[in-house]
Amino acid sequence: MPFVEIGDGTRLFYKDWGAGKPVLFVHGWCLGADMWEYQMAPLVDEGLRCVAYDARGSGRSDQPGHGYDFDTLADDLAAVIGHLDLRDVTLVGHSMGGAQIVRYLSRHGSGRVARVALVSTTPPFSPKTEDNPDGADESVLAGMVAAIYDDRARWATAIAGPWFGDGLPGVSVSPGLMGWAVGLFLKAPIKAAVDMQRASFATDLRGDVRAVATPTLIVHGDSDVMAPFEVSGRKIAEAIPHADLRVYENASHGLFFSHKDRLNADLLSFVEARQRLGAANVSATPAATQRYPGRIERSPR
Repeated sequence: MPFVEIGDGTRLFYKDWGAGKPVLFVHGWCLGADMWEYQMAPLVDEGLRCVAYDARGSGRSDQPGHGYDFDTLADDLAAVIGHLDLRDVTLVGHSMGGAQIVRYLSRHGSGRVARVALVSTTPPFSPKTEDNPDGADESVLAGMVAAIYDDRARWATAIAGPWFGDGLPGVSVSPGLMGWAVGLFLKAPIKAAVDMQRASFATDLRGDVRAVATPTLIVHGDSDVMAPFEVSGRKIAEAIPHADLRVYENASHGLFFSHKDRLNADLLSFVEARQRLGAANVSATPAATQRYPGRIERSPR
């Protein structure tokens, strides 16, 4: 199997399919590269090169007892990009994966990056503070950690339905699919799961987000139970005013499956449009396709 070895000796598994313009997928919390199979195969069929890797502690990658902070995870992403010599690449991140992309851009720049897509991304800063009054109380994190330590298989199974939005209008997710996703999550060791969740809650990415200058697509569900739109997708769109913001109606966190056809079409359109624009700034995007935080496109399933 193909691996990238990081400077601290950690080996990261990756899959590299197809040819053409490269798209690198960064998975969400502990899920591993396999979560993207409903995007990678269809986009390869459309002539793109699709790459995904298992973050440290996830999937088939090594499980060290350290390195689950965002600086290290961003450096791991840089190592994958460098190892494969990806250039003019589109980075697509789900949830915590989007946060890793933002920190990557802050630490390593955008020289190799053509555009980024942030899907169901986490808030730029989660804790409730004086300058973040609508954030979450630390008891929320403590409760989640306690549930994971108590019986994380039970916790993950209980949240799988709401996580995918099963039962929302037009959304039906099979028990088999939810079991598959829970299985992906449980491949990560409990230490990695807890350390990454703590890092996601505590890390302040507000400055990193404001500095994003690459063309950016933001996709978020209006019924996201894990990262509610108002405190996550909307805040990031407000910080990146040139972003193309798309809010999917009746979509929760796992919209990469529940709304896969719409997401795949939006990703393909985003990549192809930027190919036509070449090096042009996002402000050159035709007005008919540009989106702003105050003017949200609500996309049907």
